Amino acid sequence: MRSALIGVVLLAVVATVVTATTGVVSTVIGGDGNTAQAARTYGVCNAMMGVWPKGGTDQSQRDVRTLGEESLQIAAMIITIGRERNLPPAAWQVALQAGRQESGLRNLTYGDLDSLGIFQIRGMHGSVEQRLDVRWQINWFYDTLTRIKDWERMRPGDAAQAVERSAFPDRYHRWEGMAVQLLADLGKVEDPTGCASAPPPSEAAAKAISFAMDQIGDPYVWGGNGPDAWDCSSLVQAAYRAAGVTIPRVTYDQWLAGAYIPLEQAQPGDLVFYGNSSNRWLIHHVGLYVGNGEMVEAPYTGAAVRKTTVRVWNDLIPYVVRPGV
Repeated sequence: MRSALIGVVLLAVVATVVTATTGVVSTVIGGDGNTAQAARTYGVCNAMMGVWPKGGTDQSQRDVRTLGEESLQIAAMIITIGRERNLPPAAWQVALQAGRQESGLRNLTYGDLDSLGIFQIRGMHGSVEQRLDVRWQINWFYDTLTRIKDWERMRPGDAAQAVERSAFPDRYHRWEGMAVQLLADLGKVEDPTGCASAPPPSEAAAKAISFAMDQIGDPYVWGGNGPDAWDCSSLVQAAYRAAGVTIPRVTYDQWLAGAYIPLEQAQPGDLVFYGNSSNRWLIHHVGLYVGNGEMVEAPYTGAAVRKTTVRVWNDLIPYVVRPGV
């Protein structure tokens, strides 16, 4: 059964060429010359991974070298179908991480209870024939993923967990580098994370900073909306409103209000967050970065709006949000 399915995969992947001269797979998929467009559709910046080094990392390359022929064919099919469906490479990455964790990117005829296939799909979701059909499985995964609200804003491993609902939710993160390596090698996505060419802050950033600086000395009041008292999220909302940019009122919604950028690449006007990026409901504080390692914030009850050093506490999220881009 599995060898027949592999043949189907090979027929479906057009113009696929695999070489291993340096131990890293180099595959061209589709032959449509559309790789630049694929790179652009990845998104603004998947900062959860940081800037991807040219050629990948030693670990990501080792992980790709461990994949057998069947796994590489399935990875190629995941990318090909993702491209056919006009899904961004971020979706391909989620599927690659899920498939690697669930089956080693193999079309397994066995699994826990009645689970089968690449993604160990349970019997409630399809027949045995469907759950062993490579194309059906990949489309099922993409259908399920795209029904998840804000999946594009999640770390890829968290999005994989949202589809798979595993008892071991953190294990998908292990394959993040491998998946990005496959995007680069098989999908020919030159800048998989998009962070190497992240958009600059908008012109509104300077106006937002100016507004926030003018509020220094105003008291912190939980739920305060100005004009003379603020909490952390109302301050940054008002700052950007004064600059003509609308962002949400509360901190965990502001996490969704712009492009993600690695913290080390923060520019004046970016939003600095504290909490848990894997669960936005646990994000509890925000400040407005002003440069030189400093931010303006409305800190806590009994204190006033102030300019202060960005504090490197355990819950400082290592990505900022860039509104208005």
